[in-house]
Amino acid sequence: MPRHPARTSSGRYVSRLTGGTLAVIMAGGRGERLKALTEHRCKPASPFGGKFRIIDFVLSNCVNSGIRQIAILTQYKAQSLIQHVERGWSYLRGEFGEFIEVIPAQQQIGELWYRGTADAVYQNMELILSHRPKHVLVLAGDHIYKMDYGPMIAYHVEKGADITVGVVEVPRDQSRHFGVLTATEWNRVTQFAEKPAVPDTMPGKPESILASMGIYVFNTRLLEKLLAEDTNDAASSHDFGRNILPKAIDQLQTFAYPFQDVKTRAQSYWRDVGTLDAYYEANIELVHVRPELNIYDEDWPIWTYQVHQPPAKFILDEDGRRGMAINSMVSGGCIISGAIVRESLLFSDVRVDERSRIERSVILPHVEIGKGCSVIGAIVDEGCVITDGMQIGVDRGADAHRFDVTDKGVVLVTAGMLRRPEGAAR
Repeated sequence: MPRHPARTSSGRYVSRLTGGTLAVIMAGGRGERLKALTEHRCKPASPFGGKFRIIDFVLSNCVNSGIRQIAILTQYKAQSLIQHVERGWSYLRGEFGEFIEVIPAQQQIGELWYRGTADAVYQNMELILSHRPKHVLVLAGDHIYKMDYGPMIAYHVEKGADITVGVVEVPRDQSRHFGVLTATEWNRVTQFAEKPAVPDTMPGKPESILASMGIYVFNTRLLEKLLAEDTNDAASSHDFGRNILPKAIDQLQTFAYPFQDVKTRAQSYWRDVGTLDAYYEANIELVHVRPELNIYDEDWPIWTYQVHQPPAKFILDEDGRRGMAINSMVSGGCIISGAIVRESLLFSDVRVDERSRIERSVILPHVEIGKGCSVIGAIVDEGCVITDGMQIGVDRGADAHRFDVTDKGVVLVTAGMLRRPEGAAR
């Protein structure tokens, strides 16, 4: 990977930069690869980690970095996202110039909804300019990671960059899911390809590519100029990765910012949970003894909103009817009554009745699991009722007939699927 930027000179210098930065979070994505999990919610609003929503991670990064002017651009099925942000993120003080604004698509340039990520920002350019930021930080709202944006913005300034792109190293075979960059030893970007089938690999690492995190730092006036030019291009798809960056590389100073630990240069945790398998694995990783993502870090808390719940409760202590959880995370409001939970993550207000077993599963909020059930290797969506004796993750053929089953065998169960007659074909 290209060299990591040097450590910035002072915290005060960085805080001045973050204080003059406005963050624009792209949170309008459908999340189509998550299939029925995003049937009634956008991807950034999807639950994650037992008590959070995916968007909480990028919002926490902003607040913890000292960025307190934040615009969230929504479009697709945004109601649950809007409700979550209103309930959990309304504590910033407007009189101090702090805000988190949720901005719906408003057809600002005629009868057009957002045509791409760049167009979404362009349609809200007047709002951005009204706050007079020196820099605009464009962020994707659907990734899981912890990042201080201050050093990245400082790096942008110290390099005299026009555009800075956050990058991570990922396996070559995942190139179809990412924008792929080619960069010099000094991080100057020389090429950008959006989701290429045959990507440029990293020097000395033929199995790895440099992938965009969907994080961009722009000087505000330059951003305005680039987006105005793009909106008049009839051939453009009005997307940062497909259009803005490739055109800018030859003419402007575009740099890559490797997302690495400042001291060790090891790549920091970052996950694109854009598929059911990736979403499942990122959640299940959290029940490991020492997961790579530390959500217990008091120095970098993940803020969220959650309903006040009583503590989790485990009841009954008889052979075959013992309420217990092993190598698992169990959130508030859960009652495990004479059932066994192993290597699983239970969100709030989950009820599991006697003689049932939950193994290697992700159970979202407000799920009821009856007596004598088995749920193995599954994602059970919010509000599902698993009736007595139901077996999930035991017979793949039966699961595929009624539920979504991934290539890796993870079973997605939703309330809509459960409402269909058991013998009805999907």
